[in-house]
Amino acid sequence: MKHFVKIFVIFTYFFFTNISYSATELAYINMEKIMNQSIAGKSITKALEDLHKKNINEFEKIKNELKLKESEIVSQKNILQEDEYNKKINLLKEKVVKYRKERRVKAEQLNKKKIEATSELLNNIRPILAEYATQNSISIIMQKRNIIVGKKELEITDDILNLVDKKVKKIKLN
Repeated sequence: MKHFVKIFVIFTYFFFTNISYSATELAYINMEKIMNQSIAGKSITKALEDLHKKNINEFEKIKNELKLKESEIVSQKNILQEDEYNKKINLLKEKVVKYRKERRVKAEQLNKKKIEATSELLNNIRPILAEYATQNSISIIMQKRNIIVGKKELEITDDILNLVDKKVKKIKLN
């Protein structure tokens, strides 16, 4: 009976223990670095900054004109009749409302262009990642921000950055 129990324990140990060996290759990538340091990412950033500066300059001009107009109206307060003065003030208020609306619309358009350009860049990066994963037998590529601890050898950011720079030179803003 003693031998039966020993055999049963050994049998149970060998057949019911899970020994798992992972053949899955993992890697991780810093997408923020790719988006900011790639040639295409830099072109997006530069184009957006240029457009933003252009918008700021336009709105600075309009803002200065509105301030000048306000000063002009205030200086005429004692000269103009009350109803005419109120008309000019109301007209100025309408222009200020229009200015604020245009400014908000331009900011929304700029944000939309940023989202579209970033999305297009990501769409260009995905096939590069897939090809790299296939060539290097990588099963899963994760974003670095989702990794708590990982071996430095598993990071493929610099390799992907080089590939992206070779294949994607510029992303145009719509």
